[in-house]
Amino acid sequence: MEFQVKVLLISFVITVILSIFIIPILRKLKVGQIEREDGPQSHLKKQGTPTMGGIIIIIAIIIVCVGLYIYYTSGRAEPEVAKNIIPLLLVTVGFGVVGLIDDLKKLVFKNTKGLKPIYKMIGLLIISVAYTLYLSNVLEIGTDIYIPFMKESITLPLWLYIPFAIVVMLAATNAINLTDGIDGLSSSVTTIIVTCLTVIAIIFNIKEVALFGSAIAGICLGFLLFNLYPSKVMMGDTGSLLLGGAVAAMALYLKMPLLLLIIAIVPVLETLSVMIQVAHYKRTGNRIFKMAPLHHHFELCGWKENKIVSVFSLVSLLAAMVGLMAI
Repeated sequence: MEFQVKVLLISFVITVILSIFIIPILRKLKVGQIEREDGPQSHLKKQGTPTMGGIIIIIAIIIVCVGLYIYYTSGRAEPEVAKNIIPLLLVTVGFGVVGLIDDLKKLVFKNTKGLKPIYKMIGLLIISVAYTLYLSNVLEIGTDIYIPFMKESITLPLWLYIPFAIVVMLAATNAINLTDGIDGLSSSVTTIIVTCLTVIAIIFNIKEVALFGSAIAGICLGFLLFNLYPSKVMMGDTGSLLLGGAVAAMALYLKMPLLLLIIAIVPVLETLSVMIQVAHYKRTGNRIFKMAPLHHHFELCGWKENKIVSVFSLVSLLAAMVGLMAI
């Protein structure tokens, strides 16, 4: 536990230092936020805020994980822990790279539509398939899935486990991406989710996940210093897809993807709000929410961004406590 705290603090410091140097570079390159005209009018003042800040997260997680790899293959002589951190890093960075390409097309090459949805989905799908096959065929952790509250596992046949795991990864990535709509929301909520998964990894002594989660939590906290309202930098798809990939990768490694329905309740509700809004509008021509995802609805109800982040974070914290009780 003490070492995980050290990893978190080191990750935090590295992220803060990187942010101090990289944010001015992003500002100089004029990779600023492009706000939708049909979005909340209060967001128009954010136009031009440096985005693509997920680059900071990518660099930070690579530095920390490479450091952990070196530490565990030399000083600690635990090569298995070091070896198993690398796939977690690769899948996380892989999702981030897909988001980076999308951000580059929108912000640097001024293609407002960004990466075509089909290409984005193909990229995410390739990474999801590769990671799922790694878990089932290389790491051979088994295809059993833990059922929260029942405190037992069910074993899925391989033909069902693989598509299930892929859907979990794509759904988690999309959900975290939808949550990234106001200053500090996605980074706050994800910090709590990742911390919960890290505590579970510590309880079950799964060192690689505990170390990786500690690094992600520290990086999120460091990034949050610059991402809280009024945001000095936004993570863009680079950061939100990366964090979604990290959450999914950790949950699957722990064999607890169903736990995300509890501890990731905010991203789940954000996703459901979009699905319900679209389905209801197509059927009736009317809207249930003033705007989707859910955080925009509360904005248009008069809630300030800080209040939304605080309430949604509190809900996430309570959900995380329930999730820990469910294992």
